[in-house]
Amino acid sequence: MKYDNHIHTKYSSDSEMEGEAALNRAKVLGLSLVFTEHLDLGLPGVHEFTFDAKGYFNEYEKFRGKHLSLGIEVGLTKERREDNIAFVKSAPFDQVIGSIHVLRAVDLYPPDIYGKREKTELYREYLYDMAHLIYQNSYINILAHIDYIVRYATYEDPRLLYDDFSEEIDEVLRALVVTDTVFELNTRRLNKEVAEELFPMYERYRELGGRYATIGSDAHTLDAIGANYELAEDLLEKAKLIPVTFFEGKMEISR
Repeated sequence: MKYDNHIHTKYSSDSEMEGEAALNRAKVLGLSLVFTEHLDLGLPGVHEFTFDAKGYFNEYEKFRGKHLSLGIEVGLTKERREDNIAFVKSAPFDQVIGSIHVLRAVDLYPPDIYGKREKTELYREYLYDMAHLIYQNSYINILAHIDYIVRYATYEDPRLLYDDFSEEIDEVLRALVVTDTVFELNTRRLNKEVAEELFPMYERYRELGGRYATIGSDAHTLDAIGANYELAEDLLEKAKLIPVTFFEGKMEISR
């Protein structure tokens, strides 16, 4: 089965999507899903995302199996590391995604941060912290959207290009390989141009010893499920990476 490994339903604070409706949409598309609800525990001045893990499993357990895994997306910060681990241990999550949404206690979503910092400096700091957080959180299965910062950056050229940040990106990729963490290809921004931007990172990941990747749409609405999936498949095939998913914490080939 082919999996969309990054889906947010109504248990995420920024989504109202019903789980059963998501599964029905995925069936039409020939996909299976992994629900990955947000856990971003608060820091001073940063909005908190959390959810009722018991209610989540109680509602969706009846669908769990061949076509659905129940996961979580954890916003990684050094300040809330132990709290994150405790939450992950509180329920039998099939898959744990780690994400960088906050950089040194500053939310990366509001645009004002980018007017205060020079791009090269900020992006290097973002990648430096990402590598360190991977090492510090080896319980995660997957690193999500390495290009998350590009979504919201207000620079004239916000792209995160391998040639511009090769040293810092290599540190992230080495951390993935050393910790056996899988590299996500997030399709939310993906188009042909973005695929060309991202490909060198995935090619380099393969050169450094990476073998596996997940495809995830980061969907919060029905119309975003499976978005740009074929482009993602093509990119991974070109990079000689094997698409995978996780169930009960164990990696499975996804084709």
